[in-house]
Amino acid sequence: MNKSELRKWAKDKRKGLNLPEISSLITANIRKTEIYRRSQNILIFYPLQNEINLLSLLDDKKNFYLPRVNNELLEVCPYKKGDFLILSKLKIYEPETKDVDKTNIDLIFTPALCADERFYRIGYGGGYYDRFLSDFRGYKIIVLPDELMVENISEEETDIRCDGIITQKKSLFLRG
Repeated sequence: MNKSELRKWAKDKRKGLNLPEISSLITANIRKTEIYRRSQNILIFYPLQNEINLLSLLDDKKNFYLPRVNNELLEVCPYKKGDFLILSKLKIYEPETKDVDKTNIDLIFTPALCADERFYRIGYGGGYYDRFLSDFRGYKIIVLPDELMVENISEEETDIRCDGIITQKKSLFLRG
């Protein structure tokens, strides 16, 4: 399947998944990893409908951030439970807080529609995360249900390989 077909397949597939339960299992697996335990500044994402929800991690004693879209780029904004969020033109909840330099971030959890075991992901097609990750030096971890792992994604020059994948059943790491 090409990327467009994979996006459609993944969106249809995840509609039938129990994402609250899967999200809970994924966050439990995240908390077991050494990378998470030693990271202090972590970028998560505010979940869209039918997407993995990592917001329970906000209860942990770490500094959390959410992305905000600014033109073609992602900004990193501090976020804590209860902070006010704005619904963006892309229909994503984003913080109003002042952005910080992404070099402050130790670990980023990236959303994905699907991924392969070579640590490539397919997002929604806007390229925001690939542009953001192109010069990011921290750990880049994909979080998604096992059911959305695919055999192979034909990567393009602009696609960024991540460092790990955490699902409800396993944690795979390229480095760390």
